[in-house]
Amino acid sequence: MGVFGKKSLRKETYLVFVHEYKGTMYRIALGYLKTESDAMEAVDETVYIGLSKLHQLREEEKLKPWMTKILIHECHRLIRLRKKDIPTEQLPETEEVTSRVSLTMREAIGELPEDLQEVIILRYFGDLTVKDTAKELNIPQGTVATRTRKALEMLKEKLIFWEGGAEHESV
Repeated sequence: MGVFGKKSLRKETYLVFVHEYKGTMYRIALGYLKTESDAMEAVDETVYIGLSKLHQLREEEKLKPWMTKILIHECHRLIRLRKKDIPTEQLPETEEVTSRVSLTMREAIGELPEDLQEVIILRYFGDLTVKDTAKELNIPQGTVATRTRKALEMLKEKLIFWEGGAEHESV
């Protein structure tokens, strides 16, 4: 029968999964929200929501996409809340400088249209396949591939422009 019973998932199993998947959830949230504190808040809230609704999930293979969907909804909720907030200056000592993605790259991704941002975030921050990204966004796999190519081309052009016109092999 495995660690997942026929009824609902066990709390211990859920916690093991969260421990293994939290890094990916954080990268996805950081891609959407751009700040470490917001990303951590989104992941924490996602873990809480997942735990509180764990009794609704019955199949092991649906846990990862289910949690990813909760995370995406939470990121969108935080983005909506942020738009309502009055912007304040961020103090230099509170800036997040320890991200695996450069500030320039995050800014470039942030300037993409939202549909292209989502594909890039899920594919490269969340390490999802084209098939899994298509499932998460409810779009065809061909659309994911097209949006990925378009987004990467736009990022390349933007980074080349920002870097003074030099060609970059890494993009």
